[in-house]
Amino acid sequence: MSGKIKIFADSTCDLPSSWIEEYDIGIVPLYVVFGEDSFRDGVDITPLELYAKVEETGSLPKTAAPSPSDFIAAFSPFIEQGDDILFLSLSSELSSTYQNAVIASEELPSGRVTVIDSRNLSCGIGLLVMKAVHAAKEGSTIPQIVDLVNSYTDQVECEFVIDTLDYLYKGGRCSGMQNVIGSLLKIRPVIKVVNGGMIPAYKVRGKKEKALEQMLSNALDRVQDMDNDLIVVVHTMAESEALMLKKALQEKTGARQVSISTAGCVISSHCGPHTVGLMYTKKPS
Repeated sequence: MSGKIKIFADSTCDLPSSWIEEYDIGIVPLYVVFGEDSFRDGVDITPLELYAKVEETGSLPKTAAPSPSDFIAAFSPFIEQGDDILFLSLSSELSSTYQNAVIASEELPSGRVTVIDSRNLSCGIGLLVMKAVHAAKEGSTIPQIVDLVNSYTDQVECEFVIDTLDYLYKGGRCSGMQNVIGSLLKIRPVIKVVNGGMIPAYKVRGKKEKALEQMLSNALDRVQDMDNDLIVVVHTMAESEALMLKKALQEKTGARQVSISTAGCVISSHCGPHTVGLMYTKKPS
């Protein structure tokens, strides 16, 4: 007889550590790699340490998915004690994390591991994880939880205001000329998750506050579509701006919970410091 449902996510879900502990969520870390040195996201290295290394070396780390053996090592102890595993992964459009988890599930006892492609990143994944956690707590079965999560996967709204183009440039995501021009004109790119991938949604010229106000306005325009369960503001070294957004969202949305989280090393390595993101789910259509 199987035991409880154990919910897992990867480290890019960016959930607060207090939630991970309270809800007993398993985390499988991705890797950040500087040259020959590989570090587990959130285990061997923190975002502050990552930024220090970028300053020291002048280059960004590469990021790597957990291997199938990493997943097997993480899942096996729970399977052995009778638990069934439900794993929500970083979007398959952005990483081989999902594929490697599927490979691992096929090496483990049949039917004991279910893998969901979140089609999202950062707390966009975290929102879906919390839907799964609460459903499991209420007694839902894994097929019921899968149906629930899948009903919300395309309903996640996820936008990031990028403070500097330097990290996008160093990571090969914009040309050197774009970086120079963008810095001179103070262009703030806003990144949105669409169909599992990251796209530049729009650009705001001027102070960062203007871009944050635009992102907030976009969310408030959709208040009637929000499911009003949870809104998350995620940031990298931008706590005061995150607090400002949280306050405005609490006052103007009526959401049951507005929370702040800090991005881990993988998200930080792509977006850079002082990035601010806003995420929520819409009502399933």
